[in-house]
Amino acid sequence: MNTVTSRDGTRIAFERAGEGPALVLVDGAMCYRGAGPCSALAAELAGDFTVYTYDRRGRGESGDSDTFAVEREYEDLAALVEHAGGGASVFGHSSGAVLALEASLHGVDIARLALFEPPPAGEDAALAERLGELVRAGRRGEAVEEFQLAVGLPPEMVSGMRGSPFRAALEAIAPTLVYDTTITGSARLDRYAAIAVPTLLVDSENSPEMLRTSTEEVARAVPGARRRSLPGGFHDVEPGTLAPVLAGFLL
Repeated sequence: MNTVTSRDGTRIAFERAGEGPALVLVDGAMCYRGAGPCSALAAELAGDFTVYTYDRRGRGESGDSDTFAVEREYEDLAALVEHAGGGASVFGHSSGAVLALEASLHGVDIARLALFEPPPAGEDAALAERLGELVRAGRRGEAVEEFQLAVGLPPEMVSGMRGSPFRAALEAIAPTLVYDTTITGSARLDRYAAIAVPTLLVDSENSPEMLRTSTEEVARAVPGARRRSLPGGFHDVEPGTLAPVLAGFLL
């Protein structure tokens, strides 16, 4: 585990694997290096890239600040890209895809973007406010469940996870759900016409229609963007299926 220091002094933890052009993987909500799809994906990509996986602020071994602004997450990614030598490619999963898009718009030195199922732009503002209220009231478990229901998990699945071994870890990072929904809630499709780097949009053939539609909307909004639909599950494609598609585009 290594760290970089973001502009506001927050330490961001990361790991590096492989050799080749730099590629930074950006997790979505409720995910970090110890829990989420990016670690397995990094292992698949390490034969072609120097792959960086990191804990977004407030998660895992990364620090956090007393107050949050979306710009802090752009600066975190910028610090990692700079550490990697600049001009890195970036893969973003879910809300991490929106973060990557917005970071590119804010001048982060990104060479290419590969994005998996960005959620609908501008639709999470009310959810961010509600989650913030729950977190401030110390009702982190309720915040986790409200988010899970909002993204389409069936109620019976949500209630069934209350006693799971990873529930405590989810509650520990519940404040970052506010970060993710603030980022996606403030996003605007019409701004993506200014994206000036090659961009690939990917979705799973078995994801909810809402996510597949939002993927298509971003693909139409970004000039020259490509889109691929792959066999997969709910908001997920196996790393062995996804990695060759990413490598083919990013190399």
